[in-house]
Amino acid sequence: MADPRRRPKVMKAARIGGPQEVCTLATATAAGTKLRPLGDRVVVRPSTREEVTKSGIVLPDTAKEKPQEGTILAVGPGRILDDGKREQVDVKEGQKVLYAKYAGTEFKVDEEDLLIVSQKDILAVVED
Repeated sequence: MADPRRRPKVMKAARIGGPQEVCTLATATAAGTKLRPLGDRVVVRPSTREEVTKSGIVLPDTAKEKPQEGTILAVGPGRILDDGKREQVDVKEGQKVLYAKYAGTEFKVDEEDLLIVSQKDILAVVED
C-alpha cells in the first residue's frame, strides 16, 4: 500500500537535452481547414499592415497599427431572433469591410492570421 504522506511525482518526458515537462496546446492548423461561423459571426482576413511609411521609415511590429479593414472569407447563417426566425446577414463572402479596431477574436489557421467578428462589429462595406 502506498504511503499517503508521499507526494506524487510529476511526469516528465525525456528529450534530447534533458527532461522537460510535456505541454500540449490545442491549435487550429489543419491543412485545408474549412471554417463555418455560427450565428451572426463572420470570418475576416485582415489586410496586411504597412511596413514602411510614405516617407520611407521602417516600422517595427510594436509600432504598427492594428488593421481595421479586411476581406470576408465565410459568413454564418445569421442569429435566431426571439420569434424563432433567422436574421439575415448583411455581408457576403469576398466583400471588403471595415470593422471596429478591437473587435473579434484573432486566431491562426494554416499559418494565416484570421479574425472572427460579430456582424454588429462590422462598420461598413468598402465598395470599389
